[in-house]
Amino acid sequence: LDPEKVSDALQAAIESRFDGTRATLTFPIWKTVTLGTFKDVKSLKRALEKNGFRIGNWANDILGKSAFKLASEETEMSLIHLTVAELGFPKGATLKEIYDRAKELGLELCPAEVGPQLRLQYGDQPASEWLTVAMEPITDSDCYPYLFDVDHDFDGRWLGTHWGSPDDFWDDDSQFVFVGK
Repeated sequence: LDPEKVSDALQAAIESRFDGTRATLTFPIWKTVTLGTFKDVKSLKRALEKNGFRIGNWANDILGKSAFKLASEETEMSLIHLTVAELGFPKGATLKEIYDRAKELGLELCPAEVGPQLRLQYGDQPASEWLTVAMEPITDSDCYPYLFDVDHDFDGRWLGTHWGSPDDFWDDDSQFVFVGK
C-alpha cells in the first residue's frame, strides 16, 4: 500500500465524520484464507507441525482454550494487512486505539482461527516479517490475554502470540491483519 494514499483516505474518512456523511474505504485484499478445514485442534496442530511450522508455548496454550473455536464449515476470509502508521498513528498507538480506528474504517477483527490458518496457508512468508492477528484476545492458563502472531524469524516460521491488553502500546511499524469486506 502507498502510505500517502492511505493517509489521504484516512483524512477523508475523518473529515466525513464531521460533516455527517460516512466515507466508505476499500482496502485491497492482501490474502484470502480458508477456515473450517479441520474438525479439531489436534489435527490442526498436527498439520502445522507436519508442514514445518513451529508453535510457541503460549500459542499452544491458547489453542487449547474453549475461547478458541474452529469454524464448523469451510469459510473464506478476505484479509487486509496494515501497519499502525497506515491506520493513522505515525507515532504508534494502543491496541484499543488500533481496534477503534479499524472499526471506524470498516475493518473487522479476525476470528481466532485466522491465526493458525494464516500460518498454515502462508508458507512463503518473507523472512523477518511479523504479523499480528487483530482478534479478541484469548486468556492463557496464567490469565493473560494473548493475540496470535505469524512470523518468520531466524529460527523458523512460527505461530506465536503477543500480549493482547487494550493498553498495550504498538509502534508505528507494527503490522496487523484484519478482515476486510
